[in-house]
Amino acid sequence: MADFNAIAHQFTEFYYSTFDTNRANLAPLYRDTSMLTFEGNPFQGAASIVEKLTSLPFEKVRHQVTTRDAQPSTAASLIVSVTGQLLVDDSPNPLQFSQVFHLIPEGGSYYVLNDIFRLNYG
Repeated sequence: MADFNAIAHQFTEFYYSTFDTNRANLAPLYRDTSMLTFEGNPFQGAASIVEKLTSLPFEKVRHQVTTRDAQPSTAASLIVSVTGQLLVDDSPNPLQFSQVFHLIPEGGSYYVLNDIFRLNYG
């Protein structure tokens, strides 16, 4: 198996850079079988997931990754856990977040089968 930490790093750099500049461009990372759980609410399929992400109520966002952990899973898939801060619009107070991805290999790349996102309060 390829270096799963390097794959996790490359994936998350691409994912958050794309999210921060044009969330609609995340669509190719999801499939009809993909599921996003966003703050406890489930969204199934690429179209539904991207609709949710593009409808979030902010104009500018920037992710700052604090930690990134990866583990190989079955059939060359990866589990990636990320924590960090969201800088939203012009707010001086960053929001803490955690996100978990289950990445599935496909055609020399990976797609997101499962995506769980939570803001961390407290």
